[in-house]
Amino acid sequence: MKRTGGQLIVEALKANGVQRISCVPGESFLAVLDALHDSDIKVLVCRQEGGAAMMADTWGRLTGEPGICMVTRGPGATNASAGLHIARQDSIPMILFIGQVQRDAREREAFQEVEFRRAFTEFAKWVGEIDDAARIPEFVTRAFAVATSGRPGPVVLTLPEDMLRDEVEAPQVLPYVPVAAHPGRGQLAELSQCLAAAQRPMVILGGTRWNEEAVAGIRQFAERFKLPVGCSFRRQMLFDHLHPNYAGDVGIGINPALAKEIKEADLLILLGGRLSEMPSSGYTLVDIPYPRQKLVHIHPDPSELGRVYRPDLAICASPADFVAALAELDAPTATPWAERMERMHAAYLTWSKTPEKSPGAVHMGRIIDWIEANTADDAIFTNGAGNYATWLHRFHRFRRFNTQAAPTSGSMGYGLPAAVAAKQLFPDREVICFAGDGCFMMHGQEFATAVQYGLPLIALVINNGMYGTIRMHQEREYPGRVSATTLDNPDFAALARAHGGHGETVKATEEFGPAFERARASDKPAIIEIALDPEAITPSRTLTEIAQTKGR
Repeated sequence: MKRTGGQLIVEALKANGVQRISCVPGESFLAVLDALHDSDIKVLVCRQEGGAAMMADTWGRLTGEPGICMVTRGPGATNASAGLHIARQDSIPMILFIGQVQRDAREREAFQEVEFRRAFTEFAKWVGEIDDAARIPEFVTRAFAVATSGRPGPVVLTLPEDMLRDEVEAPQVLPYVPVAAHPGRGQLAELSQCLAAAQRPMVILGGTRWNEEAVAGIRQFAERFKLPVGCSFRRQMLFDHLHPNYAGDVGIGINPALAKEIKEADLLILLGGRLSEMPSSGYTLVDIPYPRQKLVHIHPDPSELGRVYRPDLAICASPADFVAALAELDAPTATPWAERMERMHAAYLTWSKTPEKSPGAVHMGRIIDWIEANTADDAIFTNGAGNYATWLHRFHRFRRFNTQAAPTSGSMGYGLPAAVAAKQLFPDREVICFAGDGCFMMHGQEFATAVQYGLPLIALVINNGMYGTIRMHQEREYPGRVSATTLDNPDFAALARAHGGHGETVKATEEFGPAFERARASDKPAIIEIALDPEAITPSRTLTEIAQTKGR
Protein backbone atom coordinates (compact mmCIF):
# COMPACT_ATOMS: atom_id res chain seq x y z
CA MET A 1 0.00 0.00 0.00
CA LYS A 2 1.31 3.42 -0.89
CA ARG A 3 1.73 6.01 1.85
CA THR A 4 2.72 9.65 1.76
CA GLY A 5 6.03 10.76 3.22
CA GLY A 6 4.12 12.41 6.05
CA GLN A 7 2.32 9.16 6.84
CA LEU A 8 5.60 7.23 6.77
CA ILE A 9 7.19 9.64 9.27
CA VAL A 10 4.32 9.10 11.70
CA GLU A 11 4.37 5.33 11.07
CA ALA A 12 8.11 5.27 11.81
CA LEU A 13 7.64 7.22 15.03
CA LYS A 14 4.86 4.89 16.15
CA ALA A 15 6.95 1.80 15.33
CA ASN A 16 9.74 3.15 17.54
CA GLY A 17 7.47 3.62 20.53
CA VAL A 18 7.00 7.40 20.34
CA GLN A 19 4.04 8.51 22.43
CA ARG A 20 4.45 12.29 22.33
CA ILE A 21 6.09 15.05 20.33
CA SER A 22 6.57 18.77 20.89
CA CYS A 23 6.25 21.19 18.04
CA VAL A 24 5.61 24.66 16.74
CA PRO A 25 3.63 24.07 13.51
CA GLY A 26 4.84 25.21 10.12
CA GLU A 27 3.59 24.97 6.56
CA SER A 28 6.72 23.07 5.60
CA PHE A 29 5.53 19.89 7.34
CA LEU A 30 1.76 20.09 6.97
CA ALA A 31 1.71 16.53 5.57
CA VAL A 32 3.14 15.24 8.86
CA LEU A 33 0.66 17.26 10.91
CA ASP A 34 -2.16 15.80 8.80
CA ALA A 35 -0.90 12.26 9.40
CA LEU A 36 -0.70 12.95 13.13
CA HIS A 37 -4.42 13.76 13.03
CA ASP A 38 -5.12 10.03 12.59
CA SER A 39 -2.50 8.92 15.15
CA ASP A 40 -2.68 8.46 18.91
CA ILE A 41 0.70 10.19 19.33
CA LYS A 42 0.19 13.17 21.63
CA VAL A 43 1.18 16.53 20.13
CA LEU A 44 2.26 19.27 22.55
CA VAL A 45 1.91 22.59 20.72
CA CYS A 46 4.45 25.06 22.10
CA ARG A 47 4.92 28.82 21.90
CA GLN A 48 8.53 28.94 20.73
CA GLU A 49 10.79 26.39 19.09
CA GLY A 50 13.51 26.68 21.72
CA GLY A 51 10.99 25.67 24.39
CA ALA A 52 9.72 22.83 22.20
CA ALA A 53 13.25 21.48 21.76
CA MET A 54 13.93 21.74 25.50
CA MET A 55 10.77 19.73 26.18
CA ALA A 56 12.01 17.01 23.82
CA ASP A 57 15.35 17.08 25.62
CA THR A 58 13.54 16.58 28.94
CA TRP A 59 11.63 13.57 27.64
CA GLY A 60 14.92 12.06 26.44
CA ARG A 61 16.56 12.92 29.77
CA LEU A 62 13.85 11.27 31.89
CA THR A 63 13.11 8.22 29.71
CA GLY A 64 16.37 7.34 27.96
CA GLU A 65 14.48 7.23 24.65
CA PRO A 66 14.77 10.02 22.07
CA GLY A 67 12.55 13.01 22.69
CA ILE A 68 10.90 14.11 19.45
CA CYS A 69 10.51 17.71 18.29
CA MET A 70 9.18 19.12 15.01
CA VAL A 71 9.77 22.66 13.78
CA THR A 72 9.72 24.54 10.54
CA ARG A 73 12.68 25.74 8.48
CA GLY A 74 14.78 28.89 8.85
CA PRO A 75 13.93 30.87 11.99
CA GLY A 76 11.97 27.94 13.44
CA ALA A 77 15.00 25.70 13.25
CA THR A 78 17.45 28.31 14.48
CA ASN A 79 15.20 28.98 17.47
CA ALA A 80 15.29 25.24 18.23
CA SER A 81 19.10 25.21 18.19
CA ALA A 82 19.15 26.27 21.86
CA GLY A 83 17.56 22.94 22.81
CA LEU A 84 19.85 21.07 20.42
CA HIS A 85 22.91 22.53 22.10
CA ILE A 86 21.67 21.42 25.52
CA ALA A 87 21.02 17.87 24.29
CA ARG A 88 24.44 17.71 22.65
CA GLN A 89 26.44 18.90 25.67
CA ASP A 90 24.30 16.91 28.10
CA SER A 91 24.38 13.66 26.06
CA ILE A 92 20.59 13.44 25.75
CA PRO A 93 18.90 11.36 23.01
CA MET A 94 16.68 13.57 20.87
CA ILE A 95 15.50 13.79 17.26
CA LEU A 96 14.65 17.16 15.72
CA PHE A 97 12.61 17.03 12.51
CA ILE A 98 12.79 20.21 10.44
CA GLY A 99 10.47 21.02 7.57
CA GLN A 100 12.58 22.09 4.61
CA VAL A 101 12.03 23.98 1.34
CA GLN A 102 10.86 21.95 -1.64
CA ARG A 103 13.55 20.04 -3.52
CA ASP A 104 13.41 22.03 -6.75
CA ALA A 105 14.14 25.24 -4.84
CA ARG A 106 17.27 24.01 -3.04
CA GLU A 107 20.49 26.03 -3.27
CA ARG A 108 18.62 29.18 -4.40
CA GLU A 109 18.34 30.73 -0.94
CA ALA A 110 14.61 30.12 -1.14
CA PHE A 111 12.22 31.44 1.50
CA GLN A 112 13.65 30.52 4.93
CA GLU A 113 16.16 28.11 3.37
CA VAL A 114 19.10 27.02 5.52
CA GLU A 115 21.62 24.30 4.66
CA PHE A 116 21.30 22.44 7.94
CA ARG A 117 24.03 19.90 7.25
CA ARG A 118 26.47 22.80 7.35
CA ALA A 119 24.71 24.88 10.00
CA PHE A 120 23.98 22.22 12.63
CA THR A 121 27.02 19.94 12.50
CA GLU A 122 28.27 21.25 15.87
CA PHE A 123 24.85 20.81 17.46
CA ALA A 124 24.05 17.22 16.51
CA LYS A 125 25.57 13.76 16.24
CA TRP A 126 24.19 13.45 12.72
CA VAL A 127 22.37 15.79 10.35
CA GLY A 128 20.55 14.18 7.42
CA GLU A 129 18.04 15.15 4.76
CA ILE A 130 15.46 12.74 3.40
CA ASP A 131 15.05 13.51 -0.29
CA ASP A 132 13.21 10.27 -1.17
CA ALA A 133 10.10 9.31 0.81
CA ALA A 134 10.80 5.62 0.21
CA ARG A 135 13.92 5.95 2.37
CA ILE A 136 12.08 7.30 5.43
CA PRO A 137 12.17 3.93 7.27
CA GLU A 138 15.95 3.75 6.71
CA PHE A 139 16.65 7.30 7.87
CA VAL A 140 14.39 7.22 10.91
CA THR A 141 15.74 3.85 12.07
CA ARG A 142 19.26 5.23 11.76
CA ALA A 143 18.27 8.40 13.63
CA PHE A 144 17.03 6.41 16.64
CA ALA A 145 20.15 4.22 16.63
CA VAL A 146 22.54 7.18 16.43
CA ALA A 147 20.69 9.21 19.07
CA THR A 148 20.83 6.39 21.64
CA SER A 149 24.10 4.56 20.98
CA GLY A 150 27.54 5.34 22.39
CA ARG A 151 27.36 8.79 23.90
CA PRO A 152 23.69 9.71 23.31
CA GLY A 153 22.82 12.99 21.67
CA PRO A 154 20.56 14.82 19.23
CA VAL A 155 19.97 13.95 15.58
CA VAL A 156 18.54 16.34 12.99
CA LEU A 157 16.48 15.14 10.01
CA THR A 158 15.27 17.68 7.46
CA LEU A 159 12.12 16.98 5.48
CA PRO A 160 11.62 18.73 2.12
CA GLU A 161 8.02 19.89 1.91
CA ASP A 162 7.25 18.23 -1.43
CA MET A 163 8.87 14.92 -0.37
CA LEU A 164 6.36 14.65 2.47
CA ARG A 165 3.49 14.77 -0.06
CA ASP A 166 4.93 12.05 -2.31
CA GLU A 167 3.11 8.70 -2.30
CA VAL A 168 5.51 5.76 -2.37
CA GLU A 169 5.79 2.04 -1.72
CA ALA A 170 7.91 1.38 1.37
CA PRO A 171 8.51 -1.57 3.68
CA GLN A 172 6.77 -1.84 7.02
CA VAL A 173 8.73 0.18 9.54
CA LEU A 174 10.39 -1.86 12.30
CA PRO A 175 11.74 -0.49 15.60
CA TYR A 176 15.42 0.27 15.98
CA VAL A 177 17.60 -2.14 17.95
CA PRO A 178 19.32 -0.61 21.02
CA VAL A 179 23.08 -1.11 21.16
CA ALA A 180 24.44 -2.61 24.37
CA ALA A 181 27.92 -1.74 25.64
CA HIS A 182 29.35 -4.26 28.09
CA PRO A 183 32.70 -4.43 29.95
CA GLY A 184 35.37 -6.40 28.14
CA ARG A 185 36.55 -9.78 29.31
CA GLY A 186 38.98 -9.44 32.17
CA GLN A 187 38.26 -5.76 32.82
CA LEU A 188 36.27 -6.44 35.97
CA ALA A 189 39.21 -8.43 37.29
CA GLU A 190 41.47 -5.42 36.61
CA LEU A 191 39.01 -3.18 38.43
CA SER A 192 39.06 -5.57 41.37
CA GLN A 193 42.85 -5.37 41.47
CA CYS A 194 42.72 -1.57 41.43
CA LEU A 195 40.35 -1.58 44.40
CA ALA A 196 42.47 -4.09 46.29
CA ALA A 197 45.49 -1.80 45.96
CA ALA A 198 43.66 1.40 46.90
CA GLN A 199 43.63 3.25 50.20
CA ARG A 200 41.58 6.31 49.21
CA PRO A 201 39.14 5.33 46.42
CA MET A 202 36.29 7.51 45.17
CA VAL A 203 33.43 6.92 42.71
CA ILE A 204 31.98 9.77 40.62
CA LEU A 205 28.71 9.12 38.79
CA GLY A 206 27.58 11.08 35.75
CA GLY A 207 26.41 11.00 32.18
CA THR A 208 23.35 9.28 30.78
CA ARG A 209 22.19 5.74 29.87
CA TRP A 210 21.19 5.08 33.48
CA ASN A 211 17.97 3.46 34.69
CA GLU A 212 16.31 2.54 38.00
CA GLU A 213 18.06 -0.84 38.11
CA ALA A 214 21.47 0.69 37.50
CA VAL A 215 20.97 3.29 40.22
CA ALA A 216 19.95 0.55 42.66
CA GLY A 217 22.89 -1.58 41.53
CA ILE A 218 25.53 1.09 42.06
CA ARG A 219 24.10 1.78 45.52
CA GLN A 220 24.45 -1.92 46.38
CA PHE A 221 28.00 -2.00 44.99
CA ALA A 222 28.96 1.06 47.04
CA GLU A 223 27.45 -0.52 50.15
CA ARG A 224 29.33 -3.79 49.70
CA PHE A 225 32.66 -2.05 49.06
CA LYS A 226 32.02 0.86 51.48
CA LEU A 227 32.95 3.34 48.74
CA PRO A 228 32.31 7.10 48.90
CA VAL A 229 30.20 8.21 45.95
CA GLY A 230 29.86 11.66 44.40
CA CYS A 231 27.50 12.81 41.67
CA SER A 232 28.62 14.91 38.74
CA PHE A 233 27.23 18.40 38.10
CA ARG A 234 23.43 18.28 37.71
CA ARG A 235 23.38 14.47 37.82
CA GLN A 236 22.56 14.45 41.52
CA MET A 237 19.54 12.17 41.13
CA LEU A 238 21.90 9.22 40.56
CA PHE A 239 22.50 8.60 44.28
CA ASP A 240 20.46 9.09 47.44
CA HIS A 241 21.92 12.12 49.22
CA LEU A 242 21.05 10.78 52.67
CA HIS A 243 22.71 7.43 52.04
CA PRO A 244 25.81 7.00 54.23
CA ASN A 245 28.00 6.47 51.14
CA TYR A 246 27.10 9.81 49.57
CA ALA A 247 29.95 12.33 49.53
CA GLY A 248 28.41 15.26 47.65
CA ASP A 249 28.05 16.83 44.22
CA VAL A 250 31.10 17.36 42.03
CA GLY A 251 30.72 20.59 40.11
CA ILE A 252 30.49 24.36 40.36
CA GLY A 253 31.00 25.66 43.89
CA ILE A 254 32.12 22.27 45.15
CA ASN A 255 32.49 21.67 48.88
CA PRO A 256 36.20 22.46 49.48
CA ALA A 257 36.47 19.39 51.71
CA LEU A 258 35.20 17.17 48.87
CA ALA A 259 37.53 18.80 46.34
CA LYS A 260 40.45 18.05 48.67
CA GLU A 261 39.38 14.41 49.01
CA ILE A 262 39.14 14.00 45.23
CA LYS A 263 42.57 15.53 44.68
CA GLU A 264 44.07 13.27 47.36
CA ALA A 265 42.32 10.09 46.20
CA ASP A 266 44.56 7.31 44.96
CA LEU A 267 41.79 5.76 42.81
CA LEU A 268 39.01 7.54 40.93
CA ILE A 269 36.27 5.49 39.31
CA LEU A 270 34.54 7.77 36.83
CA LEU A 271 31.32 6.06 35.75
CA GLY A 272 29.27 7.41 32.86
CA GLY A 273 30.48 11.01 32.87
CA ARG A 274 33.20 12.92 31.04
CA LEU A 275 34.43 15.11 33.93
CA SER A 276 34.26 18.13 31.65
CA GLU A 277 34.79 21.75 32.68
CA MET A 278 31.93 22.25 35.15
CA PRO A 279 32.11 18.86 36.96
CA SER A 280 35.87 19.17 37.22
CA SER A 281 35.68 22.67 38.76
CA GLY A 282 37.37 24.22 35.76
CA TYR A 283 39.67 21.22 35.15
CA THR A 284 41.26 21.63 38.58
CA LEU A 285 40.32 18.32 40.25
CA VAL A 286 42.20 15.99 37.90
CA ASP A 287 45.39 16.78 36.00
CA ILE A 288 45.32 16.77 32.18
CA PRO A 289 46.33 14.58 30.44
CA TYR A 290 47.92 12.44 33.19
CA PRO A 291 45.88 12.32 36.42
CA ARG A 292 47.72 12.08 39.74
CA GLN A 293 45.08 9.58 40.83
CA LYS A 294 44.79 6.17 39.25
CA LEU A 295 41.82 6.61 36.92
CA VAL A 296 39.27 4.01 35.89
CA HIS A 297 36.98 5.55 33.30
CA ILE A 298 33.79 3.80 32.21
CA HIS A 299 31.93 5.40 29.30
CA PRO A 300 29.76 4.00 26.48
CA ASP A 301 31.59 5.88 23.73
CA PRO A 302 35.20 4.88 23.00
CA SER A 303 35.94 8.34 21.56
CA GLU A 304 35.49 9.82 25.06
CA LEU A 305 37.98 7.42 26.69
CA GLY A 306 41.37 9.11 26.68
CA ARG A 307 40.01 12.24 25.01
CA VAL A 308 40.94 14.55 27.92
CA TYR A 309 42.28 12.30 30.68
CA ARG A 310 44.47 9.27 30.12
CA PRO A 311 42.85 6.46 32.13
CA ASP A 312 44.76 3.60 33.70
CA LEU A 313 41.80 1.38 32.88
CA ALA A 314 39.36 2.33 30.11
CA ILE A 315 36.11 0.39 29.92
CA CYS A 316 33.73 1.00 27.01
CA ALA A 317 30.36 0.26 28.58
CA SER A 318 27.12 2.02 29.35
CA PRO A 319 26.44 2.69 33.03
CA ALA A 320 23.47 0.29 33.03
CA ASP A 321 25.40 -2.57 31.43
CA PHE A 322 28.50 -1.96 33.55
CA VAL A 323 26.61 -1.85 36.84
CA ALA A 324 24.80 -5.07 35.97
CA ALA A 325 28.21 -6.75 35.66
CA LEU A 326 29.44 -5.43 39.03
CA ALA A 327 27.40 -8.05 40.86
CA GLU A 328 30.12 -10.52 39.86
CA LEU A 329 32.75 -8.77 41.99
CA ASP A 330 33.37 -10.10 45.49
CA ALA A 331 33.68 -7.44 48.17
CA PRO A 332 37.10 -7.25 49.85
CA THR A 333 37.54 -8.65 53.34
CA ALA A 334 39.06 -5.33 54.45
CA THR A 335 38.03 -1.82 53.46
CA PRO A 336 40.60 0.58 54.97
CA TRP A 337 38.72 3.52 53.48
CA ALA A 338 35.45 2.93 55.40
CA GLU A 339 36.18 5.61 58.01
CA ARG A 340 37.03 8.05 55.24
CA MET A 341 33.65 7.35 53.62
CA GLU A 342 31.87 8.20 56.88
CA ARG A 343 33.87 11.40 57.22
CA MET A 344 33.01 12.46 53.68
CA HIS A 345 29.28 11.89 54.20
CA ALA A 346 29.37 13.89 57.44
CA ALA A 347 31.12 16.72 55.58
CA TYR A 348 28.37 16.64 52.93
CA LEU A 349 25.63 16.89 55.57
CA THR A 350 27.34 19.92 57.09
CA TRP A 351 27.89 21.55 53.69
CA SER A 352 24.25 21.03 52.65
CA LYS A 353 22.78 22.59 55.78
CA THR A 354 21.09 25.87 54.91
CA PRO A 355 22.68 29.08 56.23
CA GLU A 356 21.14 30.71 59.30
CA LYS A 357 21.33 34.30 58.07
CA SER A 358 20.44 36.06 54.84
CA PRO A 359 19.90 39.70 53.80
CA GLY A 360 16.35 40.95 53.36
CA ALA A 361 12.87 39.80 54.37
CA VAL A 362 13.02 36.60 52.28
CA HIS A 363 15.41 33.90 53.45
CA MET A 364 15.91 31.30 50.71
CA GLY A 365 17.46 28.88 53.19
CA ARG A 366 14.24 28.73 55.21
CA ILE A 367 12.24 28.30 52.00
CA ILE A 368 14.41 25.34 50.99
CA ASP A 369 13.91 23.86 54.45
CA TRP A 370 10.14 24.15 53.99
CA ILE A 371 10.32 22.46 50.60
CA GLU A 372 12.44 19.64 52.04
CA ALA A 373 9.88 19.03 54.78
CA ASN A 374 6.77 19.31 52.60
CA THR A 375 7.49 17.60 49.27
CA ALA A 376 7.67 13.90 48.43
CA ASP A 377 10.89 12.09 47.55
CA ASP A 378 9.61 11.55 43.99
CA ALA A 379 8.98 15.26 43.30
CA ILE A 380 10.74 16.39 40.13
CA PHE A 381 12.82 19.57 40.25
CA THR A 382 13.76 21.49 37.11
CA ASN A 383 15.85 24.60 36.60
CA GLY A 384 17.79 26.59 34.06
CA ALA A 385 20.94 28.56 34.85
CA GLY A 386 21.74 31.29 37.34
CA ASN A 387 22.89 31.89 40.89
CA TYR A 388 19.42 31.01 42.19
CA ALA A 389 20.06 27.36 41.19
CA THR A 390 22.70 27.10 43.94
CA TRP A 391 19.91 27.00 46.52
CA LEU A 392 18.46 23.92 44.86
CA HIS A 393 21.67 22.12 43.95
CA ARG A 394 23.50 22.60 47.21
CA PHE A 395 20.69 22.34 49.74
CA HIS A 396 18.03 20.08 48.26
CA ARG A 397 18.74 16.43 49.03
CA PHE A 398 17.83 14.33 46.03
CA ARG A 399 16.63 10.89 47.10
CA ARG A 400 15.45 9.13 43.96
CA PHE A 401 16.26 8.58 40.29
CA ASN A 402 14.46 10.75 37.70
CA THR A 403 13.79 13.66 40.01
CA GLN A 404 16.07 16.21 38.31
CA ALA A 405 16.03 17.91 34.92
CA ALA A 406 18.64 20.63 34.57
CA PRO A 407 21.09 21.53 31.80
CA THR A 408 24.73 20.71 32.44
CA SER A 409 25.39 23.07 29.52
CA GLY A 410 24.31 25.99 31.72
CA SER A 411 21.55 27.17 29.40
CA MET A 412 19.10 29.77 30.70
CA GLY A 413 15.39 29.35 30.09
CA TYR A 414 15.37 25.56 30.47
CA GLY A 415 13.48 25.15 33.74
CA LEU A 416 9.93 25.99 32.65
CA PRO A 417 9.83 23.98 29.38
CA ALA A 418 11.42 21.10 31.29
CA ALA A 419 8.71 21.31 33.95
CA VAL A 420 5.98 21.26 31.28
CA ALA A 421 7.49 18.13 29.72
CA ALA A 422 8.09 16.41 33.05
CA LYS A 423 4.52 17.04 34.23
CA GLN A 424 3.11 15.60 31.02
CA LEU A 425 5.35 12.57 31.37
CA PHE A 426 4.63 12.05 35.10
CA PRO A 427 1.21 13.64 35.77
CA ASP A 428 0.89 12.05 39.23
CA ARG A 429 4.15 13.49 40.54
CA GLU A 430 4.74 17.02 41.78
CA VAL A 431 6.90 19.08 39.44
CA ILE A 432 8.63 22.19 40.79
CA CYS A 433 10.52 24.59 38.55
CA PHE A 434 13.20 26.89 39.97
CA ALA A 435 13.86 29.95 37.81
CA GLY A 436 15.44 33.33 38.19
CA ASP A 437 13.63 36.34 36.82
CA GLY A 438 15.95 36.57 33.82
CA CYS A 439 15.89 32.82 33.28
CA PHE A 440 12.10 32.58 33.44
CA MET A 441 11.56 35.35 30.89
CA MET A 442 13.56 33.49 28.24
CA HIS A 443 10.89 30.81 27.88
CA GLY A 444 8.15 32.05 30.20
CA GLN A 445 5.67 31.91 27.31
CA GLU A 446 5.57 28.13 27.76
CA PHE A 447 3.50 28.76 30.89
CA ALA A 448 0.64 29.21 28.40
CA THR A 449 1.41 25.69 27.14
CA ALA A 450 1.10 24.34 30.68
CA VAL A 451 -2.28 26.05 31.04
CA GLN A 452 -3.52 24.84 27.65
CA TYR A 453 -2.78 21.22 28.53
CA GLY A 454 -3.81 21.40 32.17
CA LEU A 455 -0.38 20.64 33.61
CA PRO A 456 -0.35 21.89 37.24
CA LEU A 457 3.37 22.50 37.72
CA ILE A 458 4.61 25.03 40.26
CA ALA A 459 7.20 27.57 39.08
CA LEU A 460 9.19 29.45 41.71
CA VAL A 461 10.43 32.67 40.13
CA ILE A 462 13.21 34.02 42.30
CA ASN A 463 13.17 37.68 41.40
CA ASN A 464 16.11 39.89 42.35
CA GLY A 465 15.69 42.31 39.44
CA MET A 466 18.87 41.45 37.57
CA TYR A 467 20.90 38.88 35.69
CA GLY A 468 22.37 37.76 38.99
CA THR A 469 25.29 35.57 37.93
CA ILE A 470 26.64 38.20 35.54
CA ARG A 471 26.11 40.94 38.11
CA MET A 472 28.06 38.88 40.66
CA HIS A 473 31.00 38.58 38.27
CA GLN A 474 30.63 42.24 37.36
CA GLU A 475 30.87 43.35 41.00
CA ARG A 476 33.89 41.13 41.51
CA GLU A 477 35.76 42.46 38.45
CA TYR A 478 34.32 45.98 38.09
CA PRO A 479 32.79 46.89 41.48
CA GLY A 480 30.19 49.65 41.48
CA ARG A 481 30.02 49.85 37.68
CA VAL A 482 26.66 48.22 36.95
CA SER A 483 26.18 47.77 33.22
CA ALA A 484 23.61 45.74 31.23
CA THR A 485 22.54 43.54 34.13
CA THR A 486 19.49 45.37 35.58
CA LEU A 487 15.99 44.02 34.80
CA ASP A 488 12.56 45.64 35.11
CA ASN A 489 10.15 42.73 35.42
CA PRO A 490 6.40 42.21 35.15
CA ASP A 491 4.20 41.18 38.05
CA PHE A 492 4.80 37.44 37.70
CA ALA A 493 1.79 36.46 39.82
CA ALA A 494 -0.47 38.64 37.64
CA LEU A 495 1.15 37.12 34.57
CA ALA A 496 0.19 33.64 35.80
CA ARG A 497 -3.41 34.73 36.34
CA ALA A 498 -3.54 36.40 32.92
CA HIS A 499 -2.67 33.06 31.36
CA GLY A 500 -5.38 31.30 33.39
CA GLY A 501 -3.06 29.89 36.03
CA HIS A 502 -2.56 30.55 39.72
CA GLY A 503 -0.30 33.37 40.94
CA GLU A 504 1.29 34.20 44.30
CA THR A 505 3.81 36.78 45.49
CA VAL A 506 6.08 36.14 48.46
CA LYS A 507 7.74 39.16 50.08
CA ALA A 508 8.57 37.59 53.45
CA THR A 509 9.82 34.13 54.35
CA GLU A 510 6.77 33.16 56.40
CA GLU A 511 4.50 33.81 53.42
CA PHE A 512 6.03 31.02 51.35
CA GLY A 513 4.49 27.92 52.93
CA PRO A 514 0.87 29.16 52.74
CA ALA A 515 1.47 30.46 49.20
CA PHE A 516 2.83 27.08 48.08
CA GLU A 517 -0.10 25.23 49.66
CA ARG A 518 -2.58 27.51 47.86
CA ALA A 519 -0.74 26.95 44.58
CA ARG A 520 -0.80 23.20 45.15
CA ALA A 521 -4.51 23.23 46.04
CA SER A 522 -5.44 25.28 42.96
CA ASP A 523 -4.67 22.30 40.67
CA LYS A 524 -3.57 24.83 38.06
CA PRO A 525 -0.17 25.71 36.67
CA ALA A 526 1.16 28.20 39.21
CA ILE A 527 3.83 30.87 39.53
CA ILE A 528 5.10 31.87 42.96
CA GLU A 529 7.17 35.03 42.66
CA ILE A 530 9.77 35.25 45.45
CA ALA A 531 11.02 38.80 45.94
CA LEU A 532 14.66 38.25 46.87
CA ASP A 533 16.93 40.99 48.13
CA PRO A 534 19.64 41.64 45.50
CA GLU A 535 22.25 41.42 48.27
CA ALA A 536 21.40 37.70 48.74
CA ILE A 537 23.37 36.81 45.64
CA THR A 538 24.91 33.62 47.05
CA PRO A 539 24.28 31.53 50.18
CA SER A 540 27.60 32.59 51.68
CA ARG A 541 28.42 36.12 50.44
CA THR A 542 26.44 39.28 49.73
CA LEU A 543 26.82 41.37 46.60
CA THR A 544 28.56 44.08 48.64
CA GLU A 545 31.03 41.59 50.12
CA ILE A 546 31.89 40.31 46.63
CA ALA A 547 32.51 43.85 45.40
CA GLN A 548 34.79 44.53 48.37
CA THR A 549 37.07 41.58 47.49
CA LYS A 550 38.44 43.37 44.39
CA GLY A 551 42.12 44.01 44.74
CA ARG A 552 42.61 41.91 47.85
